[in-house]
Amino acid sequence: MKIKNTTINIVQEDITELKVDAIVNPTNRNLTMDEGLAGIIKKKGGAAIEEEAMSKVPLMEGEAVETQAGKLKAKNVIHAVTVGPMKETNQDIIRKAVKSSLECAARLKVQSMAFPALGTGVGGFSLVGSGKIMVQEIIKFLRHADHHLQQVTFCLYDTESYKIFNDSMRKYMHHLVEVLGPGPYVTVDIIIELPQGIVLIERSNPPYGWSLPGGFLDYGENLEQSAIREAKEETNLDLINLRQFHTYSNPNRDPRFHTISTVFIAQGRGTPQAGSDAQNLKMVRYEDLPQLDYAFDHKDIIKEYLMEREFGDDRF
Repeated sequence: MKIKNTTINIVQEDITELKVDAIVNPTNRNLTMDEGLAGIIKKKGGAAIEEEAMSKVPLMEGEAVETQAGKLKAKNVIHAVTVGPMKETNQDIIRKAVKSSLECAARLKVQSMAFPALGTGVGGFSLVGSGKIMVQEIIKFLRHADHHLQQVTFCLYDTESYKIFNDSMRKYMHHLVEVLGPGPYVTVDIIIELPQGIVLIERSNPPYGWSLPGGFLDYGENLEQSAIREAKEETNLDLINLRQFHTYSNPNRDPRFHTISTVFIAQGRGTPQAGSDAQNLKMVRYEDLPQLDYAFDHKDIIKEYLMEREFGDDRF
Protein backbone atom coordinates (compact mmCIF):
# COMPACT_ATOMS: atom_id res chain seq x y z
CA MET A 1 0.00 0.00 0.00
CA LYS A 2 1.30 3.45 -0.91
CA ILE A 3 0.19 6.78 0.57
CA LYS A 4 1.57 9.62 -1.55
CA ASN A 5 5.32 8.83 -1.60
CA THR A 6 5.34 6.46 1.40
CA THR A 7 5.02 2.67 1.23
CA ILE A 8 3.33 0.82 4.10
CA ASN A 9 4.55 -2.75 4.64
CA ILE A 10 3.52 -5.60 6.95
CA VAL A 11 6.24 -8.15 7.73
CA GLN A 12 6.84 -11.10 10.02
CA GLU A 13 10.26 -10.35 11.50
CA ASP A 14 12.12 -9.58 14.69
CA ILE A 15 11.85 -5.80 14.84
CA THR A 16 15.24 -5.56 16.55
CA GLU A 17 16.83 -7.07 13.43
CA LEU A 18 15.34 -4.57 10.97
CA LYS A 19 17.73 -2.19 9.27
CA VAL A 20 15.59 0.94 9.41
CA ASP A 21 16.14 4.50 10.59
CA ALA A 22 13.91 4.04 13.65
CA ILE A 23 11.99 1.35 15.51
CA VAL A 24 9.21 2.07 18.00
CA ASN A 25 9.49 0.67 21.52
CA PRO A 26 6.21 0.50 23.49
CA THR A 27 7.12 1.37 27.06
CA ASN A 28 5.99 2.65 30.45
CA ARG A 29 6.11 6.19 31.83
CA ASN A 30 9.49 5.59 33.52
CA LEU A 31 11.00 4.22 30.27
CA THR A 32 12.46 1.22 32.09
CA MET A 33 13.35 -1.66 29.78
CA ASP A 34 13.00 -4.80 31.87
CA GLU A 35 10.40 -6.89 30.02
CA GLY A 36 8.73 -7.58 26.71
CA LEU A 37 10.08 -5.96 23.56
CA ALA A 38 11.79 -3.24 25.61
CA GLY A 39 13.83 -5.89 27.42
CA ILE A 40 14.91 -7.45 24.12
CA ILE A 41 15.91 -4.05 22.74
CA LYS A 42 18.00 -3.39 25.85
CA LYS A 43 19.61 -6.84 25.72
CA LYS A 44 20.54 -6.61 22.03
CA GLY A 45 21.22 -2.90 21.80
CA GLY A 46 22.91 -2.27 25.11
CA ALA A 47 22.05 -0.66 28.44
CA ALA A 48 23.00 2.78 27.08
CA ILE A 49 19.62 2.90 25.28
CA GLU A 50 17.76 2.68 28.58
CA GLU A 51 20.11 5.17 30.26
CA GLU A 52 19.55 7.74 27.51
CA ALA A 53 15.79 7.15 27.55
CA MET A 54 15.50 7.50 31.33
CA SER A 55 17.34 10.82 31.20
CA LYS A 56 14.25 12.17 29.41
CA VAL A 57 11.59 11.18 31.95
CA PRO A 58 8.99 11.89 33.18
CA LEU A 59 6.63 11.26 30.28
CA MET A 60 2.88 10.97 30.23
CA GLU A 61 0.77 8.33 28.52
CA GLY A 62 0.95 8.68 24.75
CA GLU A 63 4.16 10.75 24.69
CA ALA A 64 7.30 9.64 22.86
CA VAL A 65 11.01 10.43 22.84
CA GLU A 66 13.89 9.24 20.69
CA THR A 67 17.30 7.78 21.58
CA GLN A 68 20.21 6.25 19.75
CA ALA A 69 19.83 2.52 18.97
CA GLY A 70 23.17 1.28 20.30
CA LYS A 71 24.17 -2.05 18.77
CA LEU A 72 20.86 -2.56 16.95
CA LYS A 73 20.67 -2.43 13.16
CA ALA A 74 18.28 0.52 13.43
CA LYS A 75 19.71 4.01 13.89
CA ASN A 76 17.21 5.25 16.49
CA VAL A 77 14.68 3.93 18.98
CA ILE A 78 11.49 5.89 19.50
CA HIS A 79 10.14 5.15 22.99
CA ALA A 80 6.36 5.58 23.10
CA VAL A 81 4.46 5.37 26.38
CA THR A 82 1.60 2.93 25.73
CA VAL A 83 0.61 2.01 29.30
CA GLY A 84 -0.28 3.85 32.48
CA PRO A 85 0.99 3.31 36.04
CA MET A 86 -1.02 0.10 36.45
CA LYS A 87 0.07 -1.20 33.02
CA GLU A 88 -3.33 -0.29 31.60
CA THR A 89 -3.92 1.12 28.14
CA ASN A 90 -6.82 2.37 26.03
CA GLN A 91 -7.58 3.59 22.53
CA ASP A 92 -6.68 7.21 23.34
CA ILE A 93 -3.23 6.27 24.68
CA ILE A 94 -2.46 4.14 21.63
CA ARG A 95 -3.67 6.85 19.25
CA LYS A 96 -1.51 9.49 20.97
CA ALA A 97 1.49 7.15 21.07
CA VAL A 98 1.34 6.59 17.31
CA LYS A 99 0.99 10.30 16.63
CA SER A 100 3.87 11.18 18.98
CA SER A 101 6.09 8.49 17.41
CA LEU A 102 5.44 9.88 13.95
CA GLU A 103 6.22 13.38 15.16
CA CYS A 104 9.53 12.09 16.56
CA ALA A 105 10.26 10.52 13.18
CA ALA A 106 9.56 13.84 11.47
CA ARG A 107 11.95 15.67 13.81
CA LEU A 108 14.65 13.07 13.13
CA LYS A 109 13.95 13.29 9.39
CA VAL A 110 13.96 9.50 9.19
CA GLN A 111 13.07 7.84 5.91
CA SER A 112 12.07 4.45 7.32
CA MET A 113 10.52 3.33 10.60
CA ALA A 114 8.94 0.20 12.05
CA PHE A 115 6.08 -0.27 14.51
CA PRO A 116 5.15 -3.33 16.55
CA ALA A 117 1.47 -3.73 17.45
CA LEU A 118 1.20 -1.14 20.22
CA GLY A 119 -0.64 -1.91 23.44
CA THR A 120 -1.16 -5.60 22.73
CA GLY A 121 1.51 -6.97 25.08
CA VAL A 122 1.42 -5.81 28.68
CA GLY A 123 -1.53 -3.54 27.93
CA GLY A 124 -3.68 -6.41 26.66
CA PHE A 125 -5.35 -4.40 23.89
CA SER A 126 -6.81 -6.34 20.96
CA LEU A 127 -4.52 -6.89 17.98
CA VAL A 128 -7.07 -5.84 15.36
CA GLY A 129 -8.22 -2.86 17.41
CA SER A 130 -4.65 -1.65 17.85
CA GLY A 131 -3.95 -2.18 14.16
CA LYS A 132 -6.93 -0.11 13.04
CA ILE A 133 -6.01 2.76 15.34
CA MET A 134 -2.40 2.67 14.10
CA VAL A 135 -3.46 2.57 10.45
CA GLN A 136 -5.84 5.50 10.98
CA GLU A 137 -3.15 7.66 12.57
CA ILE A 138 -0.42 6.72 10.09
CA ILE A 139 -2.56 7.39 7.02
CA LYS A 140 -3.74 10.70 8.47
CA PHE A 141 -0.13 11.71 9.20
CA LEU A 142 1.21 10.68 5.79
CA ARG A 143 -1.52 12.63 4.01
CA HIS A 144 -1.28 15.87 5.95
CA ALA A 145 2.04 16.25 7.82
CA ASP A 146 5.49 17.35 6.67
CA HIS A 147 7.83 14.38 6.87
CA HIS A 148 10.61 12.47 5.08
CA LEU A 149 9.19 8.99 5.45
CA GLN A 150 9.50 6.72 2.45
CA GLN A 151 8.62 3.50 4.27
CA VAL A 152 6.54 2.58 7.32
CA THR A 153 6.60 -1.06 8.40
CA PHE A 154 4.31 -2.97 10.73
CA CYS A 155 6.41 -5.75 12.24
CA LEU A 156 4.81 -8.82 13.88
CA TYR A 157 6.97 -11.50 15.45
CA ASP A 158 4.89 -14.67 15.72
CA THR A 159 3.11 -16.38 12.86
CA GLU A 160 -0.43 -16.25 14.24
CA SER A 161 -0.28 -12.54 15.07
CA TYR A 162 1.24 -11.78 11.68
CA LYS A 163 -1.49 -13.68 9.84
CA ILE A 164 -4.31 -11.96 11.75
CA PHE A 165 -2.75 -8.52 11.39
CA ASN A 166 -1.77 -8.95 7.75
CA ASP A 167 -5.17 -10.23 6.65
CA SER A 168 -7.24 -7.66 8.53
CA MET A 169 -5.05 -4.59 8.03
CA ARG A 170 -4.52 -5.05 4.29
CA LYS A 171 -8.29 -5.17 3.84
CA TYR A 172 -8.75 -2.21 6.15
CA MET A 173 -6.12 -0.08 4.41
CA HIS A 174 -7.66 -0.92 1.04
CA HIS A 175 -11.05 0.20 2.34
CA LEU A 176 -9.69 3.50 3.71
CA VAL A 177 -7.52 4.37 0.73
CA GLU A 178 -9.22 2.84 -2.30
CA VAL A 179 -12.90 2.80 -1.27
CA LEU A 180 -13.30 5.86 0.96
CA GLY A 181 -10.58 7.97 -0.64
CA PRO A 182 -8.92 11.07 0.88
CA GLY A 183 -12.08 12.66 2.33
CA PRO A 184 -13.68 14.65 3.85
CA TYR A 185 -16.34 11.96 4.23
CA VAL A 186 -20.11 12.48 4.30
CA THR A 187 -21.88 10.61 7.09
CA VAL A 188 -25.23 10.50 8.85
CA ASP A 189 -26.19 9.87 12.47
CA ILE A 190 -29.68 9.23 13.77
CA ILE A 191 -31.30 10.05 17.09
CA ILE A 192 -33.93 7.29 17.23
CA GLU A 193 -36.61 8.09 19.76
CA LEU A 194 -38.57 5.46 21.66
CA PRO A 195 -41.12 6.23 24.38
CA GLN A 196 -38.57 5.70 27.18
CA GLY A 197 -35.47 7.26 25.59
CA ILE A 198 -33.20 6.94 22.55
CA VAL A 199 -31.30 4.05 20.98
CA LEU A 200 -27.50 3.93 21.28
CA ILE A 201 -25.03 1.40 19.93
CA GLU A 202 -21.74 0.25 21.40
CA ARG A 203 -19.14 0.34 18.64
CA SER A 204 -17.19 -2.80 17.77
CA ASN A 205 -14.48 -0.83 15.94
CA PRO A 206 -12.27 2.07 17.05
CA PRO A 207 -13.09 4.66 18.14
CA TYR A 208 -14.83 2.60 20.82
CA GLY A 209 -17.66 3.80 23.02
CA TRP A 210 -21.38 4.46 22.80
CA SER A 211 -22.64 6.33 19.78
CA LEU A 212 -25.68 7.23 17.77
CA PRO A 213 -26.49 4.79 14.96
CA GLY A 214 -25.12 5.98 11.63
CA GLY A 215 -22.50 5.58 8.96
CA PHE A 216 -21.17 6.65 5.59
CA LEU A 217 -23.28 7.93 2.71
CA ASP A 218 -23.27 5.42 -0.15
CA TYR A 219 -22.83 6.53 -3.75
CA GLY A 220 -26.22 7.35 -5.27
CA GLU A 221 -27.99 7.91 -1.92
CA ASN A 222 -29.42 11.07 -0.51
CA LEU A 223 -28.99 11.78 3.20
CA GLU A 224 -32.47 10.63 4.16
CA GLN A 225 -32.06 7.30 2.36
CA SER A 226 -28.70 6.80 4.08
CA ALA A 227 -30.22 7.48 7.50
CA ILE A 228 -33.04 4.99 6.92
CA ARG A 229 -30.61 2.32 5.67
CA GLU A 230 -28.08 2.79 8.49
CA ALA A 231 -30.80 2.71 11.14
CA LYS A 232 -32.12 -0.57 9.78
CA GLU A 233 -28.66 -2.13 9.45
CA GLU A 234 -27.47 -1.15 12.92
CA THR A 235 -30.67 -1.29 15.02
CA ASN A 236 -33.27 -3.27 12.98
CA LEU A 237 -35.65 -0.31 13.41
CA ASP A 238 -37.74 1.46 10.79
CA LEU A 239 -37.94 5.25 10.98
CA ILE A 240 -40.96 7.52 10.87
CA ASN A 241 -41.20 11.33 11.02
CA LEU A 242 -37.58 11.68 9.91
CA ARG A 243 -36.24 15.24 10.10
CA GLN A 244 -32.82 16.88 10.00
CA PHE A 245 -31.41 18.17 13.27
CA HIS A 246 -27.97 19.74 12.64
CA THR A 247 -24.82 19.18 10.57
CA TYR A 248 -21.46 18.84 12.32
CA SER A 249 -18.22 19.45 10.43
CA ASN A 250 -15.40 20.13 12.91
CA PRO A 251 -12.32 18.44 11.36
CA ASN A 252 -11.46 16.96 14.78
CA ARG A 253 -14.91 15.52 15.58
CA ASP A 254 -13.79 12.09 14.39
CA PRO A 255 -10.28 11.04 15.51
CA ARG A 256 -9.83 8.83 12.42
CA PHE A 257 -10.32 11.42 9.68
CA HIS A 258 -12.41 14.44 8.68
CA THR A 259 -16.11 13.56 8.58
CA ILE A 260 -19.12 15.81 8.00
CA SER A 261 -22.21 14.37 9.62
CA THR A 262 -25.83 15.36 9.25
CA VAL A 263 -27.80 14.27 12.29
CA PHE A 264 -31.44 13.23 11.97
CA ILE A 265 -34.20 12.73 14.52
CA ALA A 266 -36.91 10.12 14.01
CA GLN A 267 -39.14 7.74 15.92
CA GLY A 268 -38.26 4.07 15.78
CA ARG A 269 -40.65 1.26 14.97
CA GLY A 270 -39.89 -2.42 15.42
CA THR A 271 -37.79 -4.54 17.75
CA PRO A 272 -34.31 -3.07 18.47
CA GLN A 273 -31.50 -5.48 17.64
CA ALA A 274 -27.77 -4.81 17.24
CA GLY A 275 -26.31 -5.41 13.80
CA SER A 276 -23.63 -4.25 11.35
CA ASP A 277 -20.78 -2.51 13.25
CA ALA A 278 -22.64 -2.55 16.57
CA GLN A 279 -21.23 -4.70 19.37
CA ASN A 280 -24.20 -3.95 21.57
CA LEU A 281 -27.39 -1.88 21.58
CA LYS A 282 -29.48 -0.39 24.33
CA MET A 283 -32.27 2.07 24.94
CA VAL A 284 -31.08 4.84 27.25
CA ARG A 285 -33.45 6.98 29.25
CA TYR A 286 -33.21 10.70 28.55
CA GLU A 287 -32.06 11.48 32.10
CA ASP A 288 -29.24 8.92 31.82
CA LEU A 289 -27.79 10.11 28.50
CA PRO A 290 -25.22 12.63 29.88
CA GLN A 291 -23.49 9.97 32.01
CA LEU A 292 -22.20 7.69 29.23
CA ASP A 293 -18.79 7.60 27.52
CA TYR A 294 -19.33 8.46 23.86
CA ALA A 295 -17.35 8.08 20.67
CA PHE A 296 -16.79 11.02 18.30
CA ASP A 297 -18.58 14.25 19.34
CA HIS A 298 -21.80 12.46 20.16
CA LYS A 299 -21.85 13.67 23.75
CA ASP A 300 -22.08 17.26 22.45
CA ILE A 301 -24.71 16.30 19.86
CA ILE A 302 -26.87 14.65 22.50
CA LYS A 303 -26.42 17.64 24.81
CA GLU A 304 -27.79 19.94 22.09
CA TYR A 305 -30.62 17.51 21.39
CA LEU A 306 -31.62 17.44 25.07
CA MET A 307 -31.55 21.24 25.21
CA GLU A 308 -33.88 21.42 22.21
CA ARG A 309 -36.23 18.92 23.84
CA GLU A 310 -36.34 21.05 26.98
CA PHE A 311 -36.36 24.57 25.54
CA GLY A 312 -37.60 24.15 21.97
CA ASP A 313 -36.20 25.18 18.60
CA ASP A 314 -35.93 28.89 19.53
CA ARG A 315 -32.63 28.28 21.34
CA PHE A 316 -30.99 27.25 18.07
